[in-house]
Amino acid sequence: MPRNDINLPYSDTAPLGGPPQVVGFLLVPEFSLLSYACAIEPLRAANQLSGRTLYTWRHISVDGAPVAASNGVKIRPDHALDDISPQLLLVCAGGNPTLFRDKLVLRWLRGLARRGVRLGGVSGGPYLLARAGLLDGRRATIHWEHFPAFVEDFPDVHAARSLFVIDGDRLTCSGGTAALDMMHALIEQDHGHELAAAVSDWFLQTQVRIGSGSQRMTLRERLDVSNPRLLGALEYMEAHLQEPASRSKLAQRAGVSVRQLERLFADHLGSTIQARYLRMRLDRARILLRQTTLPVVEVAAETGFVTPSHFSRSYRGAFGRSPRQERQGAGASPNLLE
Repeated sequence: MPRNDINLPYSDTAPLGGPPQVVGFLLVPEFSLLSYACAIEPLRAANQLSGRTLYTWRHISVDGAPVAASNGVKIRPDHALDDISPQLLLVCAGGNPTLFRDKLVLRWLRGLARRGVRLGGVSGGPYLLARAGLLDGRRATIHWEHFPAFVEDFPDVHAARSLFVIDGDRLTCSGGTAALDMMHALIEQDHGHELAAAVSDWFLQTQVRIGSGSQRMTLRERLDVSNPRLLGALEYMEAHLQEPASRSKLAQRAGVSVRQLERLFADHLGSTIQARYLRMRLDRARILLRQTTLPVVEVAAETGFVTPSHFSRSYRGAFGRSPRQERQGAGASPNLLE
């Protein structure tokens, strides 16, 4: 029975015989080593547990040179572009994928798509697939940090804040340990539930998450807060960053007085309502400045600041530099641009 988060034209009962499937990993500088490991290790486990070579894998870099992950670990590739045409290619990217403009890579990805290669992106990888026009009209996901920019840059992609999405011959994963869940789904689709379950069990993955699961912890888990009235106020604040609610409105939503709500913030978070709300808005602004091309004045409006000058003062007070300096500091990295 197909899973509700997958739309695949491939059988989930593929036989264990036949030639191995060649999986290529395109490694982009500053890729996440964790996401990469969670994507490749299940393939090795599937081979070992089945007693057959179901998958082989090859590493690819733009120029054939070793590629450094975000933590500095380097992986030596097996191929440069055009040296290989795998049956499945996973693009592993991290850092700030919004900066990637390498026309050679984008053209190569489009060529693979024309030849019927299944294409996937992990962590920041979906950004490259979308940049190449390969996710238009498709359901896709990406890490929550890149989501605002992704939606802005690619309005023709049906973006979802999911762990992973498999839509036909396109696979996208938000990154981190979500790659384990996506590979479970892929192995299940290729070779059946029993082998996929054995692989997950081998990696102590006691709960396999469906693709539509949430990327982020709940506020209760993130803040270690259990008071339902405080959580209600925080959830409302998080959902209303563009038009901040007044303290009285938040207290009304929480079912307490303003004074009681302020006490809850002080006791549980060590902060006032106003200070907490301001930091939430500024944190969102920082993501927009780093990951989108929205003008600074629009970023200010998107995060509830009436005037650019107020936004600039508040931003500098929180982060030690102006919004424009933030954007310049997040500028192009030479190893990502053409």
